[in-house]
Amino acid sequence: MKKQAGVSLTMLLMILIVLALAAVAGMRVGPAYMEYGQIKKAVTDIVQSGEARTASVGDIRKSFDRRAQINDISVITGQDLDISKDGGDVVIAFSYPKKLPLFSNMSLLIEFEGSSK
Repeated sequence: MKKQAGVSLTMLLMILIVLALAAVAGMRVGPAYMEYGQIKKAVTDIVQSGEARTASVGDIRKSFDRRAQINDISVITGQDLDISKDGGDVVIAFSYPKKLPLFSNMSLLIEFEGSSK
């Protein structure tokens, strides 16, 4: 007698449910990481353009706010930036939490942080 090989209907449904959950989570997490990338780019652009060397802390914050308005960044503002000097270089750092609702009472909390270094 030949034994039947393949996936049962129950196993197929379980695989599809897991794939659907992963797809929903990916659709929720993707935009948050894209926004983090925009923030990181704005911070590194300020430092690489050279305007951070001669500008005051307030000017750096205003420069970030202008870039945030153009790129539609609303998670943090220039006031949330941590601006310091490391040797002769200006270092701009940031950190913020992002709470993403997944399902009815389940959420995902991601803590983003980065710097211009």
